Amino acid sequence: MKTLAELRAVYDLPLPELLFRALQVHRAHHDPADVQRCALLSIKTGGCPEDCGYCAQSARYKTGVKAEPLMGIDEVRERAERARALGATRFCMGAAWREVKDGPQFESVLEMVRLVRGLGMEACVTLGMLTEEQAHRLAEAGLTAYNHNLDTSRRHYENIVTTRTYDDRLDTLRAVQRAGISVCCGAILGMEETEEDRLSLLAELAALDPPPESIPINCLMPIPGTPLENAAAVDSIELVRLIATARVSFPAARVRLSAGRDRMSRELQVLCFLAGANSIFFGEKLLTAPNPSASDDAALFRAMGLSG
Repeated sequence: MKTLAELRAVYDLPLPELLFRALQVHRAHHDPADVQRCALLSIKTGGCPEDCGYCAQSARYKTGVKAEPLMGIDEVRERAERARALGATRFCMGAAWREVKDGPQFESVLEMVRLVRGLGMEACVTLGMLTEEQAHRLAEAGLTAYNHNLDTSRRHYENIVTTRTYDDRLDTLRAVQRAGISVCCGAILGMEETEEDRLSLLAELAALDPPPESIPINCLMPIPGTPLENAAAVDSIELVRLIATARVSFPAARVRLSAGRDRMSRELQVLCFLAGANSIFFGEKLLTAPNPSASDDAALFRAMGLSG
């Protein structure tokens, strides 16, 4: 298990040395030409009762996001098939719920999971808090991974969310693991946290048994109307350092360069890949936030000499 002190020692290395170590670890555990492309679809948008200070979908803030009901199976099939045609190997579905409620909507989500697996893709969902029984039903449907981000450190968390606790999130992650589903869990940077908060989050992830197979690193997309609408942008070098530290500390995991890429230069994105990121979300929208277009990403991959 990585302690905070051990993580800090890696993070504080001179940047060339840190990048060199991250590259060594990456090549020892992954094909450096393999950058997984994931698609993310909001299957139920807006109207969430939680007060997460970064979120456009909270019903507590006036963000202009219109609440929409759960999508139908046919539309999800169409979106999933389109994503597969564009090269996605994982299809992720998000619903703006505080927690999963048993009933027709959950049954529909289970059918969506079976549909995505039937198309030959990995299936991931993020639905809020789960019970043990719900986690087992998702596993039976073939779910590959469950996304439930811790977002930040335990210390800083209460400054961002008050409608559920850090331990609520950890309880859901443990239920997912006990059901045999892989955990996708990561961070949102740029929420007025410190470097210590970011490293503390990595320490929390290292304490999970097993550690997450997927670690998304998101940069806050400041949403007008939310408490964090005026948050400062994440420092580019700090982002690269955190990705490299995550790569060294979680050798087998997919480190996913997630929200905020539309505000990153091509050079910064390439540096993040050199630091150990080996997955992106593609498509012009991440739930409700903008994202680079599929054609822009294809051009970037060609420029790196990877298949676009």
